[in-house]
Amino acid sequence: MSRLKVACIQMRTGVSPEENRAVMDELVRQAASQGARYVQTPEMTGLLERGRERQIEKARTEAEDMIFAAAGDLARELDIWLHVGSTAIALDEDRLANRAGMFSPAGDLVATYDKIHMFDVDLDNGESWRESRTYRPGNAAKLLDAGEFRLGFSICYDLRFPHLYRELAKAGAQILACPAAFTRQTGKAHWHILLRSRAIENGAWVIAAAQGGEHEDGRTTYGHSLVINPWGEIVAELDHDEPGVLVAEIDLDEVKRARSKVPNLLNGQSFELVSSVAGQKG
Repeated sequence: MSRLKVACIQMRTGVSPEENRAVMDELVRQAASQGARYVQTPEMTGLLERGRERQIEKARTEAEDMIFAAAGDLARELDIWLHVGSTAIALDEDRLANRAGMFSPAGDLVATYDKIHMFDVDLDNGESWRESRTYRPGNAAKLLDAGEFRLGFSICYDLRFPHLYRELAKAGAQILACPAAFTRQTGKAHWHILLRSRAIENGAWVIAAAQGGEHEDGRTTYGHSLVINPWGEIVAELDHDEPGVLVAEIDLDEVKRARSKVPNLLNGQSFELVSSVAGQKG
């Protein structure tokens, strides 16, 4: 069966993991009640806390994390694939992982992915972010063959590194997941075009659950959770930054059709870069 009903959970995560867990629970149940078989939550589902010390204080190990525990219970109860877009997981005394987790309909944690690319930037509006001060980057791309679908993982800033998605697509990913907490400034400028580009370049479905609105820690995120088909067309969108549920039915056979029309995954060639300087003779 090539059709799959999917859902994005759009949140406005705050500084209380307990309250965020309750919101996740409510919205995931709404998605499942609408028939979603695969449900994705946004980056940092369990905690958005700007202060480094407070982040480390509130984070727990994977085995102790309440978001992962609740997700496993929900997946089993609702008989769904539940993808926690990411949450903060304690690694040691002074470092965290920005970690995604996929839970099977049996409630088992079947895959994890640690965000590879750290958001270390200074924006025009004065915002400055240094994720590498708190988070340890991952070092492995991850692909999950769930039987019903094949999904490649990414998180937020990974979106700006297209070679990651190319490798996932070449390995067989039909769905490219990009849960995020895009800032409002960068979201307005680049969110839609980057996600559509990743879909077009790889002939894959792109599913992107987002954070949205003004958060307790002072940041503002863009929202606009999206489902995009392999031809780069937006088939479903939450056209706002409020919490909510986006449900869409996707046809995985569209991946084959898009890749047969434009077989760029097969046509890629290795090449040498030759640099010249004007005015010099070689």
